Amino acid sequence: MATIIRDHLSGCANGIPAALAADSGTFTEIHSITTTTADFTEVWIWLSNISTATEVVTLRFGGTSDNNKVKVVVPAEATVLAVPGWTFQGASGPNKIEGASTTADKVNVHGYINLIDAA
Repeated sequence: MATIIRDHLSGCANGIPAALAADSGTFTEIHSITTTTADFTEVWIWLSNISTATEVVTLRFGGTSDNNKVKVVVPAEATVLAVPGWTFQGASGPNKIEGASTTADKVNVHGYINLIDAA
């Protein structure tokens, strides 16, 4: 029978929100997906814009090519649900979720994962 374990994002130490880097080639690691191919990770991510200007966040899922990216517009002084429970299967290679915003340290990332252990 499968078990589900809830945990914070690996890029958010002790569950504390983490600031995103500026989108100038440097991305902040938000979470590392499990490397166990039989397991799945359900991801929930919120983005909080602490500035008075709209920010655009680029999220990368497991790679750097355009088909691995999602853009999210985060209005000034607002929080948006950017990843509403998307599920990723474990992979043996690098399988990270990373993010960057228009301006460094203006958007904080927070959330949690549900690790679904198929064993």
